[in-house]
Amino acid sequence: MKLPGKITLLALAGLMLCAGCGSTTAPSAGAASARAAVPGPMSVAGSEATNQATWAVLPMGAQSGPNQFWQLFLLAAGSRQWKLDTPPDIATNGAPALAGLAGTDLVAGIRPSLYLDYSPISLTADAGKTWSAGPPAAGLASVPDALAGTPGGHQLLALSKSGEISTASVTGSGWRTLATEHSLATSVAGRACGLTAVTAVAYATPASSSAAAVATPLVGGDCKKPGVAGIFARSGSSWRAAGPTLPAALSGAPVRVLRLVASSAGTVALWQSGTGAAAQLMVGWRTGSGQWVLSPSFRLAGSGVVTAAFGAAGAAAVLLTDRKGATIEGPGSAWRQLPAVPAAPGATLALPADSPVEALTAAAGTLTVWQLAGTGAWARAAIVKVPIQYGSSE
Repeated sequence: MKLPGKITLLALAGLMLCAGCGSTTAPSAGAASARAAVPGPMSVAGSEATNQATWAVLPMGAQSGPNQFWQLFLLAAGSRQWKLDTPPDIATNGAPALAGLAGTDLVAGIRPSLYLDYSPISLTADAGKTWSAGPPAAGLASVPDALAGTPGGHQLLALSKSGEISTASVTGSGWRTLATEHSLATSVAGRACGLTAVTAVAYATPASSSAAAVATPLVGGDCKKPGVAGIFARSGSSWRAAGPTLPAALSGAPVRVLRLVASSAGTVALWQSGTGAAAQLMVGWRTGSGQWVLSPSFRLAGSGVVTAAFGAAGAAAVLLTDRKGATIEGPGSAWRQLPAVPAAPGATLALPADSPVEALTAAAGTLTVWQLAGTGAWARAAIVKVPIQYGSSE
């Protein structure tokens, strides 16, 4: 992956002055009113993996405020040791959004926080040994999939906190707006689903691995029309409905797109249908030809999804509000329930390519790694100490 040059000294100085700045961002008025009737947004913590590397994002330090610092961790293939791999010299109170995973390539966009009102973009092609700066983006939205990239991160797609959907090349001069939340909601495809909020962006996994293959931008959102999976694909200068037909059992309730990510098994979507005791979860895998394979539904039994993890071959796992979890290995497999993860201010599951599911918990300056023991309970496997510079953003 060809990386752009170093960030300018002026921009770098500004980033260092507010290193660790953090806050959540406010959705647009239309999105706020639509989301008021549904559970709150997922945490932007989570984990994604390729065959060569597994990345995880978790909050550290204080539980909130200017002394909460989000960190990026890496588990390299063949290693059993997670290590701190947060891009250097960039504000980290805003949580990193991950994109462009391919091998050891990664793009990280930092959400705006405190005095930082835009999102720095950093790129690595060597598992974090070196980082370079990409084109800064408008402040990324506070949803897990606010940033997407083609494999290697050559082309980027972003969802801003104001609802703009934009694209950029890492070697280009800036971002170009493709749509807004309003324009998508008022399009033919948006009206057909009753789109109330855009919640995720992704690039569709192309049918061909050829360098000439064109990556298609995808957008996920919440629909008020019952039973409609709100996924839209860019077609020329417009958008078309690209979601699957959901089972009849999910036809009676509105559907939310919780996650939308790319993997070697295709584009992976995570939906929630309904709320409360009737809520159900489903994963879908979109092939390069645009066909969908759907998982069985998983009843949430009154719980909500807090974080999600995705594996290299299409596996997925969710951590719920009762601290229990569930995982599915990929197309054609069934959900498997997991025991409750130990309590901690920050937590996520992870799906390394060469090991079973792991749980990561974060408290103050300590990351704890948990693995399932023979008894079926979580057993502590490792501890990683993280230096926290309290007071550096005040």
